[in-house]
Amino acid sequence: MKKFLFRLFCLTLLISCTSQKNSEEFINATKGRYLFNANEVIEIYFKEQNLYAKWRGNDDIKLLKVSDSTFYMKELNEKIIFISKPKMHIQLAEKTEHEGVKYHFRKMKYGEKTANEYFDLKEFSKALTAFKAIQKKDSLNPIIRENKINRLGYNFVKKNNYETAIEVFKINVALYPKSSNVYDSLGEAFLLKKDTVNAKINFKKALTINPENKSAKRLLKKVTKK
Repeated sequence: MKKFLFRLFCLTLLISCTSQKNSEEFINATKGRYLFNANEVIEIYFKEQNLYAKWRGNDDIKLLKVSDSTFYMKELNEKIIFISKPKMHIQLAEKTEHEGVKYHFRKMKYGEKTANEYFDLKEFSKALTAFKAIQKKDSLNPIIRENKINRLGYNFVKKNNYETAIEVFKINVALYPKSSNVYDSLGEAFLLKKDTVNAKINFKKALTINPENKSAKRLLKKVTKK
């Protein structure tokens, strides 16, 4: 406890002795959006040469300047370091809690968006490309779990928004083409939209993968009777 308080005192003293104003060169190089994780962003911006961040719905998070390139972010309880080479990125300062792991957040290209942002804009093909990039890098990433995306699709079904539900289920099919369940869900959305042709196609595909898929069997029988 004493060691922590001493470190906090030293950090506070260092911050108080450092000018919070930043140079125009630093501002131009660092302002922008940084990929915090596979589908989440920290936005860095400046007001009156002071550095602020937007993160997880919180605006105007003021970062306390420790040195010309290092800032303390209370919301993260981390010191973040801006590093310009080889490309501008943010690195968390090393500390015991990291257990030797280094954290880097790359600066996003102008106009680049996360998978969820593309999805919210209804740019579904771009969302799929972004989701596939996440899957390629980390196939176990919770953001792209099959059941999570399926639940999202059914949330739109409950709202009678079948068009969007279909787009969600199409993304799941593209990510998990060997899953019977994703075709069953897509078929159900088509059926609710009264598109029996595509409903049949997807129920049959679901049963080709898993002949014991009870939901696909039941719904295919229902749609065939019509």
